[in-house]
Amino acid sequence: MTAQPRPGFVTWFTGLPASGKTTLARSTQQLLVERGIHAILVDSDDWRAILTPRPEYTEAERDWFYSVIGYLATWLANNSVNVLVAATANRRLYRDQARQQIERFAEVYVYCPLAVCRERDPKGIYDLAQEGKAGNVPGVGTAYEAPLAPEAVVDTSNSTPDEAAESVAGQLQRARII
Repeated sequence: MTAQPRPGFVTWFTGLPASGKTTLARSTQQLLVERGIHAILVDSDDWRAILTPRPEYTEAERDWFYSVIGYLATWLANNSVNVLVAATANRRLYRDQARQQIERFAEVYVYCPLAVCRERDPKGIYDLAQEGKAGNVPGVGTAYEAPLAPEAVVDTSNSTPDEAAESVAGQLQRARII
């Protein structure tokens, strides 16, 4: 009889749209690879294009979408896969539900002031939201609930992606996630 493999970890990068979640998750992924730790990236933008090709961003749609992302991350972690999730998940409830299901879970709060997010917004969603063409965007029309006790916090408005990834990795190491 063989021993059960250790479950993977899930690190959920959360923050306002355009705060740098995906960029930071990719930099963290590369840093982990350099340290011999394999992790896959589950980017909500990629999955939203598949699961909700014409998103309406309603509360019901977000409830469903983030439960699916949480289920996917749980399933992967239970199969010994390390997962980095880059997803706003604007309500704490979404992230808390994932935390309850995942043995090795960490939240990374990707802090960035709303004004900076608006400036760097590559998809133009803040402008579309202001014009009433993008539904409710966290930070504009929908609240974003920042984590209360994240395992890692990084301010992407004044650090490079590599600096932020180093900070995240150090904080996750101290929290015994990695």
